This record gives sequence, structure tokens and C-alpha cells, in this order.
Amino acid sequence: MTSDTSNTADTPAAPTFDDILAAAERLQGQAHRTPVVHSRSLDAAAGMGVWLKCEQFQRAGAFKFRGAYNRIASLPAEQRARGIIAFSSGNHAQAVALTAQIFGIPAVICMPTDAPEVKVRATAGYGAEIVRYDRMTEDREALARQLADERGLTLVPPYNDPAIVAGQGTAARELLEEVPDLDVIAAPCGGGGLLSGTAIAAHAMRPSIAVVGVETEAANHAWLSLRHGEREKIDPPDTLADGIRTAQLGTLTWPIIQHDVDDVVLVSEDEVKEAMRFLLLRLKLVVEPTGAVAAAAALSGKLRRFGQRAGIILSGGNVEPEVLASVLNQAGG
Repeated sequence: MTSDTSNTADTPAAPTFDDILAAAERLQGQAHRTPVVHSRSLDAAAGMGVWLKCEQFQRAGAFKFRGAYNRIASLPAEQRARGIIAFSSGNHAQAVALTAQIFGIPAVICMPTDAPEVKVRATAGYGAEIVRYDRMTEDREALARQLADERGLTLVPPYNDPAIVAGQGTAARELLEEVPDLDVIAAPCGGGGLLSGTAIAAHAMRPSIAVVGVETEAANHAWLSLRHGEREKIDPPDTLADGIRTAQLGTLTWPIIQHDVDDVVLVSEDEVKEAMRFLLLRLKLVVEPTGAVAAAAALSGKLRRFGQRAGIILSGGNVEPEVLASVLNQAGG
């Protein structure tokens, strides 16, 4: 574990709620307005009211489409036409590839060798060129920037960009439009784009609401950062939740989380698996492990101290069939 020593002088300004409203306009007719699900059985199991924002039903199967489309649609047309590049373990990759297909432009995606194959296949299916790297030995951002310079492509980062954060914030805006009187809203945290956007939207619409990030015990960089008061970096974490295998918050997302997020809570791998089983067997909702982490926080009682009405963002549903079968077949399923 190391502390932040990077120069943040070039970090752009954080987006505002007006930027989230502009993103919502841009996404009109492109992103799905995903359903909000409420279940008495979930309320009983969690010991509180729980409303689920089902981003597994978003285009490309995750909330990431919101930010990717907003970022790419914001580019000047001539710059966009030259093509784009991204780095991602899966959901951002698919979102960028789909958006590139929509605009009819080239896309190159740097994906780790251990990325879920279901996400790799989907990304390739949208027409993107995939470049593989080893996350344990190679710097994905350096690789992407090198290729961007060589080919004249525009980098679309997964979280450390104001347009990305603003796009992700539209999910929380929709949730609070439907269920305005929530006490707490919880979202998974990897690089912090979804959590940052959620915090900006939620506090603009309901200033008294608590905003909580959720990580697994292994992928606890945001939890450590809040407690130490500085941006912490961990080794690439070993967690089933591949969407939050990020080692560090972004230079843009960290200040937002530090100032606007009430807390980050941790869930165990077993709690994530149990949440996946509950959502599928009781609510008939298929989510990937990362998509289940915030629900795991509710089901394990870790959100009750924030109030009696919780909004949960189920971030995605792109789960490997083998992973889903393994989770369902384990004892307790």
C-alpha cells in the first residue's frame, strides 16, 4: 500500500449538477432509463427499505454506457472521427466499443489478460480492436496513451474525466426522481466515477442524503483513503468483483469522494456471493459480482446506521456463466 505522490495540477475541475443535467439531455434516446425494483422480501432480509436501480439492464449491460456515451458525444466531430481508445477490464470496454459502433468510428480497447471472457467477446462483438496486457506487470494507462499518440486516437478514460463522472451521475438522478425520500444511496467503488457522480447528483437533489461507497475487503483502496485522508494505492486486488479491481481512486474522483461521500463500507467475498444468489433466486435479477456489492452491504446490515430507506445501484450484469454457476452451486445457495 502506498500513498498518493502524483501531481494533480492538471486534474480538470469536478463536474457540477448542471453537467449531469446536460449529460442526461445528451443520453436521451440513447441510454435506457433502467427500472427501479422494490421487493418486500429484500426489505425483510435487509431490515430496511431497499430500492434497486437496475443498471444491468443498461445498454452493454452496465452503467458504464452513460459515461462513455457522454464523453464521446462531447468530442468535436473531427476529433471523434479519428477514433478512440480506452483501457478496461470489461464494462467500460463494452460501453466504449458500443458507442464507437453507434458513431461509426474506430475503437481500440486495452483489456487485461484476466478480463472475463464474456466481456472480451462482447467488446469484440461491437467491432473494437482489442489489445491485451498483463495487469500485474504492465501499466494499462501508459500503454493506452502510447497507442493513442501513435495512432492519433482520443483516450476515453474509465473514470478520471468530468464527462465520464457526469454521465455516471445520471443513474442516481433517475433513482431519486422515482424515489426522492431516500435516507442513503449506495454504489460500488472502483476508480470512483460512479460514486463521484452519484454523490454530486444525490446531494444536489437531496442535501440530507447519505452517500456510501462499497468495496470488497480485498479492494479497499477508497476505504483506506477516507480513513487516512489521502489517496491510497494498493496492489492489484484479488476479488471476485472484477469491476472494482482498481488499485487507486482517480485524481479527479478522490477529492469528490473525500468531500461528498459519507463513508465507504466493506463487504466480504461470501457476502457478495450471497447477494448474487439472493437477487437471482428471490428477485430473478442476474447481476455480476461488482453489481452485487452494494446490495451485499444492505443485506449484511451495513447500511442501517444511515437510515431506513436505501437506494442501491446494481452496476451491471455481465457475469461469466461459470462464475454464476459456481456462486449458485456453493453451500447456502
